[in-house]
Amino acid sequence: MILVLAGTSDARELALEIREHGYDVITSVVTENAGLAMKENGLRFLIGRLTAEQMVQVITENDISLLIDATHPFAEEASKNAMLASSQLEIPYIRYERLSYTDTTKLITEVSTYEEAAALAAERRGVVMLTTGSKTVHIFAKALLPLEDVRMLARMLPRKDNMEKCEQLGIEQKNIIAIQGPFSKELNKALYEQYKVTTVITKESGKVGSVDEKVEAAKELGIPVIMIARPNINYGAVFHTFTDVIHMIKNLEV
Repeated sequence: MILVLAGTSDARELALEIREHGYDVITSVVTENAGLAMKENGLRFLIGRLTAEQMVQVITENDISLLIDATHPFAEEASKNAMLASSQLEIPYIRYERLSYTDTTKLITEVSTYEEAAALAAERRGVVMLTTGSKTVHIFAKALLPLEDVRMLARMLPRKDNMEKCEQLGIEQKNIIAIQGPFSKELNKALYEQYKVTTVITKESGKVGSVDEKVEAAKELGIPVIMIARPNINYGAVFHTFTDVIHMIKNLEV
């Protein structure tokens, strides 16, 4: 049995590809919505964030012989737990990750942390659109909300807990864009123009993560982008295509 840590659309497609090659697969996702997507595709799934100890239990109970970490590029804790669990049980660990987005335009400023991104946005002022999700919105709220000449727009999934978090942080409803992607370049442009955005903040999630649509839309409108770099994690070997992952699985003879 192969365990695929999934949740993103490309991770789901990878799990389907592995199954099509004749391997038994079970996926692990974080949200109910992601679980529904797995169910619709006929994939076995588990729901919930897993600690390293819980991952060891899942691997043991399901007789897992290979762990494939296809989590989001910014799911740092999940990847570290996966590496620890696979090491403890001495089973192979494979990292599948989206290719990085590369662009040398002067409109893009890359930073290492969310705090750096918030500080830079505070210097620039104006209308700042966050496209980094709800998990770190408090960092930006602390830096930007007290400033009189800054409007902070928070774009995030339309979930109840996200709306409650925004309310607790003092983010007004008119500054919340509750919508689920993927977003085309045209939709991004429309949102930027509608809200008269002057700075976009995004994570370097890769092409499949729609970061290119965000950036290309901003470039066409001449809007500066603050891009948060991926966490620096030593995964060992990293694969960027389904073909390479399948080839490695066959070599491992799981």
